Amino acid sequence: MLKSIKSYWYWIAKRKSDMMHEKGKKSENTATIRLATEQDYDAVERIMKQVHRMHVCWRPDIYVDMDPILPCDRYLAHLAEEQVLVADLEGEVVGLLIYLVRHISGGPVKERDVLFVDSMAVEERYRGQGIGRRLFDTLLELCRERGYDGLELQVNARNAGARAMYEKYGFTEKSVNMEFSGL
Repeated sequence: MLKSIKSYWYWIAKRKSDMMHEKGKKSENTATIRLATEQDYDAVERIMKQVHRMHVCWRPDIYVDMDPILPCDRYLAHLAEEQVLVADLEGEVVGLLIYLVRHISGGPVKERDVLFVDSMAVEERYRGQGIGRRLFDTLLELCRERGYDGLELQVNARNAGARAMYEKYGFTEKSVNMEFSGL
C-alpha cells in the first residue's frame, strides 16, 4: 500500500517510464506528470488564459475577459485536495488537469462516485504532442486505482480539437446541452 498521494504520483510516473523502456518505445515527449505546487500558479494561470481566450471568442455573449481566470484562493483550495496535475517538461509547466470528485445520488439515478475533469489545458505550442493523453492516462490510472465509478468531463461544442482528442481517447457523449438562441 502506498504511503501518500505524493508517493502514488511518483510511482505512476516511474511505472510509466519503466513501461515505455520495456516496450522499447520512445515516449512522445519527456513531460512528467506530477501534482501541482503553489509555485506552479503563474504557469497554470497563463495556460488557463490561453484556453479562456478561445471561449471568449466563441461565445462573447456568455464568457467575459477577466483576470485572473483561476483565482489564487481557488487554486490553493484545489491544491489542498491534491486535485491539480501538471505536465512538467524540463522544469516548465506545459499542461494541467484539475479534477473534482463528484458523488451522485438521489432520484432515479444510481449512486456513483466519479472523477470529473474541471479543467484541462495544454500550452499552445505543445498541443498535439501527447501531453493531454499523458494527463488523462495518469488520471485514468488514479480513477481505477481508487475504484471510482467513472470519469467525466464537459467540452465546448466549438472546441473541435479538444472534442477530437477526447473521442480518440475513448470518451463518448453522455448528454447534450442545448440552448434557445431566439431570445
